Amino acid sequence: MPPLPGLRPRALALLLAFAPSAVLAQGAPDTIALDEISVAGSGAAPRPAFGVAAPPGAAPSVIEHPVGEIVTGIGRQDVIANRPATSIGQVLVNSPGVTVRQGNGPRDVVVSIRGNNARSTGVIKNMVVLEDGFVMTQPDGASRFDLTDPRAYSRIDVFRGPQSALFGNYATGGALAFRTRTGREIDGYEIGIDAGSFGYLNHYFTVGGVSGPYEVSLFASDYRLNGYQDHSSANTQTVNLLASYTPTPDNRFTLKVVNNTLDADLPARSSLAQYRINPYQRGCAAAATAAPGCTTVNLFRNGAFGATVPVTADEGAFGRNDRRTIIAGRWEHDIDANTTWRTQVGFDERNFDQPFYTTSSRGSYPSYNVLSDITHRTEVFGLPTVGYAALSYSAIDNHIALYNRAPYGGPRLGALASNQEAAQSNLGGRARAEIALSEQWTGIAGLSIENTWLKGRTLTYGYSAAGTTTAVANIDRSFLNVAPELALVYQPAQDLAFRGRVATGYATPAASALFITPAGVPGNNTDLRTQTNLGFDLGADWSPLPDLRLSLTGFYEFFRNELVTQSPGAGLLSYTFNAPASEHRGIEAGAEWAFSPGWRAFAAYGLNDQYYTRYVEQLSAGNLTARFDRAGRLIPGVPAHQLLARIGYDQPSGPLKGLGAFVEAVYQDGFFLDNANLLKAPGYTIINANIHYDTDLIGSYAKRLSLYVEVRNILDTTYISSAQPLANSISAVTGLQNGAGVLATTTGSIFAGAPRSVVGGMKLTF
Repeated sequence: MPPLPGLRPRALALLLAFAPSAVLAQGAPDTIALDEISVAGSGAAPRPAFGVAAPPGAAPSVIEHPVGEIVTGIGRQDVIANRPATSIGQVLVNSPGVTVRQGNGPRDVVVSIRGNNARSTGVIKNMVVLEDGFVMTQPDGASRFDLTDPRAYSRIDVFRGPQSALFGNYATGGALAFRTRTGREIDGYEIGIDAGSFGYLNHYFTVGGVSGPYEVSLFASDYRLNGYQDHSSANTQTVNLLASYTPTPDNRFTLKVVNNTLDADLPARSSLAQYRINPYQRGCAAAATAAPGCTTVNLFRNGAFGATVPVTADEGAFGRNDRRTIIAGRWEHDIDANTTWRTQVGFDERNFDQPFYTTSSRGSYPSYNVLSDITHRTEVFGLPTVGYAALSYSAIDNHIALYNRAPYGGPRLGALASNQEAAQSNLGGRARAEIALSEQWTGIAGLSIENTWLKGRTLTYGYSAAGTTTAVANIDRSFLNVAPELALVYQPAQDLAFRGRVATGYATPAASALFITPAGVPGNNTDLRTQTNLGFDLGADWSPLPDLRLSLTGFYEFFRNELVTQSPGAGLLSYTFNAPASEHRGIEAGAEWAFSPGWRAFAAYGLNDQYYTRYVEQLSAGNLTARFDRAGRLIPGVPAHQLLARIGYDQPSGPLKGLGAFVEAVYQDGFFLDNANLLKAPGYTIINANIHYDTDLIGSYAKRLSLYVEVRNILDTTYISSAQPLANSISAVTGLQNGAGVLATTTGSIFAGAPRSVVGGMKLTF
């Protein structure tokens, strides 16, 4: 492995725009990078705005890693190119500080950076997701990874810590920047197929190339799965297009189109007690004949009120039928040799039909976003400086009809439970300056100011023998948020860098959270406040040997009004509340070592210590109410330790060149499921092994053949892949807090992870 790229004289490390061919960690498609800062070279070419991912050669070098940020780049080798990664979660665990949970569907993983989204089991919050510079997070802060097929990407950059100064609203935990393979990288076409245990089958196709001023890449996949749990089959189709047109050297146009359809059956989430008896929810076709440990959900017999009937996931036909369509375009213009102006517009619609558990949610979330920014290279008091300024606007219309479920006969709808209409818009500006203070020191200052407007209402319907009642909850809220950032980078030598950073983040509550009460039913929860955090990072990156790269970061973050989501019980809607004050602190470490020809070792470790410092929880049951001080309690859902370690060998020469294998271990510590820290989900260690072969085909129409097979969870460990935090409760008789035994029998929390499975595949490149 070559050493880290160094600084040129005059230390223009602030420029961030470096030739892709010179940077192993972030430019080459087949690397795993651990660089925590970006280093840069000099040059007179103008630089595109932050986050742009123009095709190499079709535009100036790309600014993708602003100086001073805590960033890990994940490439393709041992992550995507030579293994059957079935979801993006299997890729992102290669970054320190990232936690992955199973969501509601095979590719619907829930990703958390520094534990900031670890309590969620559905929509991703507290981070901004981009793809090729286009925003994939909707204006209400929601992201999903159903549309994300790992095969499409050449690199993923993980920004850790508060990032609102750079990315605006919702970036309290960080950001993910996906980069698809460009036409120049593909230069032909590829066909592939992966198949394996539990009916897994994925056909995919990639084509790309360059012709004059045009560059196009197109990826398409058809993903099928029967599932390792009862009632968990799925199929999802994805199309991902990236195209660019460069009519002149100073004008570049980019088109981005993504379309994904999903049809998935969902198993029921079990209690911890049920998980221990029947982790994979097998033998659960019918409640009347269900095996021990099967989870059932009570549905109103008449779909409206009164007597209930227990049903299994099969009988309730729980599932999701969703579509996501994104169309976006960008124009980049070099005003002069030192100034680039960029304008991009995107349309994003999420359409869903989700009849699972006690309700069925149907709706459409059309949204759009506009961004215009300018990047300028200049000197301030004789110091080389990059300045960046941006204006952004985004808006979303939420239309959701929530129905009670009726038992049997497929996903039958019962009575209308609520009808929600809401609009959210965000208007803001961001500015950033990176100044080369000397050949060794670089200073960074950034600021974001943004206003969010939320307006809407929900009508909630109640049914009884006496008739129907209607309740109205209205919202008309405005949030003004400011997020400054300061950072300093010191690089005394080309193989050693120190960095310090103070940054802030903010995340406004989404309209959907304002309309779910702590009882887990539609209603008024409109007093939620903006979540904010102030974070301190201190770290170093060192390459003591040419083939050894080390990274260490310590962080301490102070949260106010942290948005915490938990389940109030079986079949009920998860609700959100503000924890007045909490602290998050931890350590993130990464290492990569090519210790002998062909051999490579890799490790990514994260330590999280997160706890409430001010939070009094009020619980009620019957006519009794009690208050409990949670200060000092660990925040549920966040594992203290997580580690990925991998060692592998690839034959570098000879007749077996291209043959390789690796073994990896994924460890995750246990975590509490409740605010009182009474019940804990156990930790686990999963071991995976892979063997692969990649060779050029001489004298054949095809250019290259790739073969791979992987055994995941070799030891067949039973483990929890997802656990929804549970609300504590009190006895309606004594007023005392119920113990761990009550929580352990509360359903609606747990999905088991996959048992031992074998997946193999092949890819032909033409």
